[in-house]
This record gives sequence, C-alpha cells and structure tokens, in this order.
Amino acid sequence: MDDVKYGEILLPGDEDTQTRRERTVRKKFWPTFRKAVRQIPFSRDVVAAFYCSLDPQTPIKVRGTLLAALAYFVLPIDMIPDVFVGIGFSDDIAVLSAAFAMVSRHIKPKHYQSADSALADKPEGMKTI
Repeated sequence: MDDVKYGEILLPGDEDTQTRRERTVRKKFWPTFRKAVRQIPFSRDVVAAFYCSLDPQTPIKVRGTLLAALAYFVLPIDMIPDVFVGIGFSDDIAVLSAAFAMVSRHIKPKHYQSADSALADKPEGMKTI
C-alpha cells in the first residue's frame, strides 16, 4: 500500500463522516479486536488509540484520523479481506501503524490506563466508554 492510499484512508473527514465512523467503531471494535488480537503486535497501542478516538478532549483532526483507521480496521471488506487467515489483518495493521505514527503524541497516559484496564478484564472489560 503506498503513501497515497494511506492519505486517502486516513483523511479525518467532516463532522458527519466522523460521527458515522464513530458509531461504526463503537459497535464493531471489540468483536474485531478479539479476532485480530493475536495478529496485532501492538494491541495495547490499538486499544489506547480507540480510547483516544472517543475522548472529546482529543483534537478533532486527531480523532478523525484515528476513527478513519479504526473504521478501516473494523470493516471486514477492505484491500485484503479479514477472512483470509494469517494475512487478512495485514493491511489493517499497516493502516493502524501509519495512523498511530501520525498521532501518537496525542495518546495520553489515561488512554493507556483505559486500555490496560480493558485488556486486563477480557472479555467483559472490552466495552466502549
């Protein structure tokens, strides 16, 4: 996947787009995460990014970028469909890595604390705020 594609996927979008993506991410994040957790080498960062994307104190462009990456992650049909065992989440990991690199300074200790709490309480703790 080239830089142009990352730019297209990670566009923050307008307010309506962000609202739609947030609904999708809230609904599908934990079920998708449970399926992919063993394939994602930075699971804690992904969960912290999830909490950062839902934090109203996070700048709108950062939220939009994270929501775009997380929406790509939760949608089963993308460049490499998630049903392909072993490689299905590889494109998702690339998109999440790019988003994380772009906005990692906005992911605060409280987001990591929420991630740690959710990951420690699996599966019941895997709920949205």
